[in-house]
Amino acid sequence: MTAKNNTFYITTPIYYPSGKFHIGTAYTTVASDAMARYKRLKGFDVRFLTGMDEHGQKIEEKAKEAGKAPQAFVDEMAEAAKKVWSVMDISYDDFIRTTEERHKKSVEKIFQTFLDNGDIYKGEYEGWYCTPCESFYTEAQLVDGNCPDCGRPVHKVKEESYFFNMKKYADRLLDYYENHAEFIEPESRKNEMINNFIKPGLEDLSVSRTSFDWGIPVPGDPKHVIYVWVDALSNYITALGYGSDDDTLFNQYWPADVHVVGKDIVRFHTIYWPIFLMALDLPLPKKIFAHGFIMMKDGKMSKSKGNVVYPEMLVERYGLDATRYFLLRELPFGSDGVFSPESFVERTNYDLANDLGNLLNRTVSMINKYFDGEVPQIKGNVTEFDATLQQVAKRTVGVYEEHMEKMQFSIVLSEVWALISRTNKYIDETQPWVLAKDESLKAELASAMAHLAESLRMAAVMLQPFLPNAPKQIIEQLGLSEDALAWETLEHFGFIPEGIKVVSKGTPIFPRLEVEPEVAYIRDQMRGDTAPVEEEQAVEELPAQEPEISIEDFMKVDLRAATVTACEAVPKTSKLLKLQLDMGYEQRQVVSGIAEHYKPDELVGKKVVVVANLKPVKLRGELSQGMILAGEKDGFLTLAAVDENLPNGAKIK
Repeated sequence: MTAKNNTFYITTPIYYPSGKFHIGTAYTTVASDAMARYKRLKGFDVRFLTGMDEHGQKIEEKAKEAGKAPQAFVDEMAEAAKKVWSVMDISYDDFIRTTEERHKKSVEKIFQTFLDNGDIYKGEYEGWYCTPCESFYTEAQLVDGNCPDCGRPVHKVKEESYFFNMKKYADRLLDYYENHAEFIEPESRKNEMINNFIKPGLEDLSVSRTSFDWGIPVPGDPKHVIYVWVDALSNYITALGYGSDDDTLFNQYWPADVHVVGKDIVRFHTIYWPIFLMALDLPLPKKIFAHGFIMMKDGKMSKSKGNVVYPEMLVERYGLDATRYFLLRELPFGSDGVFSPESFVERTNYDLANDLGNLLNRTVSMINKYFDGEVPQIKGNVTEFDATLQQVAKRTVGVYEEHMEKMQFSIVLSEVWALISRTNKYIDETQPWVLAKDESLKAELASAMAHLAESLRMAAVMLQPFLPNAPKQIIEQLGLSEDALAWETLEHFGFIPEGIKVVSKGTPIFPRLEVEPEVAYIRDQMRGDTAPVEEEQAVEELPAQEPEISIEDFMKVDLRAATVTACEAVPKTSKLLKLQLDMGYEQRQVVSGIAEHYKPDELVGKKVVVVANLKPVKLRGELSQGMILAGEKDGFLTLAAVDENLPNGAKIK
């Protein structure tokens, strides 16, 4: 494989430094970091870019409020951002700032190219402008007279402006969408762009401003500054040296493999940016992945609501791994997710402390007790449960790789935890404490210890993109070197060599948390100086007693076919199962009260019917994004079935 074909270029948005970064910003960056780490493990030459968008009217105003010059203000914010990413152990390769000379010089050349090619013309703009969003809107686009994106007030603007001729490229962009199905994910974002913006007719885009001067001057017309979206979006290529004397990195890494963005800036990345690249005669990025938002139970994070969560607080109190794990395990990437203190503590206790941490402690303890700390070698399938555990481990690697390529991080982690859970079950099946009482069963006992150690090692390898610390701690306690974490070691079950000795006494890598005090602590940190927020209430499942409805009412229900890709019990419940669903156009999580009728492994691969437009709720702290249909008679419940040939996401009428 050539170096060019073995590259992987991934970017976050460049963040606007108007305030302290919360976990929503951290979510985007941690997800991108996990993907970058995975690709490095797989041997790719990775380029991971993040940075800050430092120009514009809002920054000028924020600096003035702080009593600072704009450059001094953004310098401080950039240092603060880098400290956050250091705390989160973000492995970026470059941090681009739009106030850097390397960026400004390239943007000037890009703008001049647009002028030379006739893509830009001078006119006069009159319309409604939202300063926080740095966006213009027509009268028809406003919602109750406010910005349709953020809901804040807008103000009328009339000024001379340069415009980019978007209409010139609209048909070409639509053709590109149709011929590159993978370009925008989830697919629902693409449909939104087509139906809401392209088909109704693209408006030409204002690409300069004269009402402020904190920005890059327009070449030859310095009373204009280049408007934010030409300036900011260009960072993805200016950071690679495009338009400079040294474009080595650009030739090596462009086009980007994936731009990771929040759903609020999809339009700019999937309409404006591709059109700019077409105008420059450059290849388009291979994928734009637009994830959802981290929501709180009372809506978006807001200081006035007392519900803002900052990543530094979580890392300082609970550790980096627990914080990163929660963000990527609890929240389905591509859909909105909900943060609550209860769910954070539960994830840490049940998944990390109980399932993984306790498995490591038990394994190290038993190897010390039964084999003087030396890990036995695997010698075939000795116990009746060995082959099954090996099969689960092998399957996990394949499913992991499949979903990792799709950036379905919550599904990937659920699969790794299925292996961890199966390994815990293996202890109960083999009962080492019983085998140890009979000398004739020494081989079975040795095989059990070897299988436990190897299963833990394989889980550690797969957890590396998500948890920077725990995988190293696991192999250290197993007496292994970092060579044991190489991705290629997953090719076969039985990597651990003869003579390896575990540590004499294992240390819990995830201490169990006291639930009530820690929930209270997180709430206090979220609340700050604001009034207390009401406690979250569990949503109870109630018997359906529906009145008669009209055909119009029925048509409001969106029924879709989906396949169950993973399933597990919800902790501390006897009725609830948590299902991961492939909807065709996105991944979803649904919680259903069917545990008394189905075992989790019975549901994996099953085709189900989903009520797709049901408002998301939390059931016992777990996000449920819809409902699966089932029928009940005489106390027996059966899931509604559809033809297996019906594609996932197909609408059922």
